[in-house]
Amino acid sequence: MISNRLKTIASLVDTKSIIDVGCDHALLDIYLTNKGIKCRGTDISSNCIKLAKENIKKYNLEDKIDLYVTDGLKNIDILETDTIVVAGMGTNTILDIIKDVTNPLILLSNNDIFKLRKEVIKLGYYIDSEIAIKDGKYYYVIIRFKKGYKKYKYKDYIVGPILKEKEYYVYLYNKLLRNYNNISNKNIIKKLKEKRILNIVKKYI
Repeated sequence: MISNRLKTIASLVDTKSIIDVGCDHALLDIYLTNKGIKCRGTDISSNCIKLAKENIKKYNLEDKIDLYVTDGLKNIDILETDTIVVAGMGTNTILDIIKDVTNPLILLSNNDIFKLRKEVIKLGYYIDSEIAIKDGKYYYVIIRFKKGYKKYKYKDYIVGPILKEKEYYVYLYNKLLRNYNNISNKNIIKKLKEKRILNIVKKYI
């Protein structure tokens, strides 16, 4: 019923409740509710919420999971016990959603993880846990952020300060190499920047 990606996200929840932003069909919420976690789900799509409600009904959890049609966290009362989960969106969208919160975060971006790490840390968070999970053909990096301060180096934003998974680094290097080869030779500054990043990742292979 639930993918490895969602199971991994669930494994990082260490609070009594979550708000699942972009809950889609509420599979994560159903899974966590059955493990005693209080879940609220939001989605901008009323159709997704309708399908989520149908799924929840199949498991007789209608009175335990609250769902909202809303954009991100708008008009949602956030509790101290909540972890905010945002998975499967772009980095810019995620940053816009979480910019005003102080709760623990579990984030999975489908692009620009470098920017995600850097900008969330600027908001006063540190990286508490990171897991790279292969789901189908792709790797996904799931990061748990908590409020606090740690000092990071440039390479930490690229490869993560905690990850030690060689297979993921091979995947990342090949992906970056393809992007590098597609950059015009005329774009010297971008070429140099991407080359530096490639060299950093290569050390972890």
